[in-house]
Amino acid sequence: MATLQKICACFEKYKVPYAIVGGYAVALLGAVRGTVDVDFITRLEEKIFLKIEEAFKSLGFVSRLPVTAKDIFAFRQEYIEKRNLIAWSFYNPHNPLEIVDIIITENLDDFTTVDRMLDGQKIKVLSKKDLIHMKKKSGRPQDLIDIEALEKL
Repeated sequence: MATLQKICACFEKYKVPYAIVGGYAVALLGAVRGTVDVDFITRLEEKIFLKIEEAFKSLGFVSRLPVTAKDIFAFRQEYIEKRNLIAWSFYNPHNPLEIVDIIITENLDDFTTVDRMLDGQKIKVLSKKDLIHMKKKSGRPQDLIDIEALEKL
């Protein structure tokens, strides 16, 4: 989970509000789940998107698509509705297994987070209730499996 810790620390440094969602959130809440990419939600504000871009640049991560923070913010609704883009994806070209998605369909302000400790580092995770809600909206097969595992906790 070194990638996760590195990104969370960088988000704290750049004052990016965040919550971990997706497979890592499921695991951090206590259900067994394997995943490669790290998924986050944040506030849907241009200044936050600019901070995210700056934070990832400082870590050597690059956007998978040739878009900037300003593009993502300005055309977010169009990307979602017309291009089926739900995440702004980044990767580390020196380690392609380091993949991070910023979910652009959800606003952190609409959810509750919980703190979890990971090797002495406090990180923010979407609450179990809100993660289940978010996964129900998605309805993907893996999300339905995650919901079942989370509800057993």
